[in-house]
Amino acid sequence: MAGAEAQGTIGQTALMENVLERYERHAHIGQLVEDGDESQGNWSLQCFKLTGKVEVLERNLRNFVGQDLDPLNLRELQSLEHQLDTAIKRIRTRKNQVMNESISDLQKKIKEKGKSVAERPQCVPETLGPTYPPELQPQQRLVPSLTLGENLQAAPLEEVDEERAVPSTTTLIPPWMLHHFTR
Repeated sequence: MAGAEAQGTIGQTALMENVLERYERHAHIGQLVEDGDESQGNWSLQCFKLTGKVEVLERNLRNFVGQDLDPLNLRELQSLEHQLDTAIKRIRTRKNQVMNESISDLQKKIKEKGKSVAERPQCVPETLGPTYPPELQPQQRLVPSLTLGENLQAAPLEEVDEERAVPSTTTLIPPWMLHHFTR
């Protein structure tokens, strides 16, 4: 029996809540209708207030851009200067924040690119251009000398300019021409 009583009270409570909700809705709608009649008289007052706010905002905007400053007294000018200084500080802070975020994003992208380049297999050397043995890098290639002498050699590129200045007895001939002289 206790279970039936509990269900009855729950059902009665739910029914009572529905009745109260309907009452509040109807009471609220009645208030809106009554307030609507009063608000018709307030529209002109609200319009007047909003027009005044718009005029104040337009005057402040003109003052911020440096126009119509003549009617302002010293206190108002100092207040305007303080507002401008505060705005500049906020702008600079935001600019620095955006720049720092941008720099950190770019650094992350650079790290990701570096990792992806390091993870990629190396390209085939023929596709990169001519390769030289480590002992003959491009700046150290051998250049033949056109002077004839006792020894047949090739000289590094740096020595070619020195040879032209001072004649030498050593002959520098490219390796492919050596077989003509060794016969």
